[in-house]
Amino acid sequence: MNSPAKTPFYKDKKKLLILVFLLSFPSVLYVFLSVGKTNFIHLQYYGEKELAANGKDTIYHKIAPFSFVNQDGKTITDKDYEGKIYVADYFFTTCKTICPKMTTELIRVQNKFAYTKGLIQILSHTVDPENDSVPVLKAYSEMVHANTANWNFVTGDKKELYAMARNSYLLNATEGDGGPDDFVHSELFILVDKEKRIRGIYDGTDIKSVTNLMEDIKVLMAEYMIHVKRDKIVSGKPETK
Repeated sequence: MNSPAKTPFYKDKKKLLILVFLLSFPSVLYVFLSVGKTNFIHLQYYGEKELAANGKDTIYHKIAPFSFVNQDGKTITDKDYEGKIYVADYFFTTCKTICPKMTTELIRVQNKFAYTKGLIQILSHTVDPENDSVPVLKAYSEMVHANTANWNFVTGDKKELYAMARNSYLLNATEGDGGPDDFVHSELFILVDKEKRIRGIYDGTDIKSVTNLMEDIKVLMAEYMIHVKRDKIVSGKPETK
């Protein structure tokens, strides 16, 4: 009676190596992303930067503190965006050219990140505060079906709105004082991170550009997730679920 044929040793070894690779790959990938040299996409910073007093750290351009009034008559400040990622733009309610396209694209952003439960926000500033009163902004937000829990339409002092556009959001290279003859009209969307730094600038009238914005938002979210995991590993604290 013939004994059953034995599987050659090299074939068993090959299967074993494949099995070990499949089982260990997720762990290796996790450690690489968490504590190793990360090669994933990292969004750039916009605006001027300078070296900190310690000679090591870099200080990046940041959005200045602000205080405006939203569509519900509530005062909205930079404090409301602490720990949030947000997209900023400038518009006016009677605009018939680029603004409708921009609003349509912002609705895409709103719907795409509804699952984040408020982590991703939208902040739309009027460039026409004389006409875009609180009731007008309220009516506009309802007309475009904005979720105002995550999307504010703000008005305020024209000089302050325009100074923010030029000096903080870097929307307009031309000089102006926010006076009666000054007018800022930009198609740009600005991506701002949790530390109030500009991480992306996009054409709000272009579908492809806004799609890139949404991809970059996901990259930015991943940056923060990886930093949290790395900090927990370095500190030795177990990850909470």
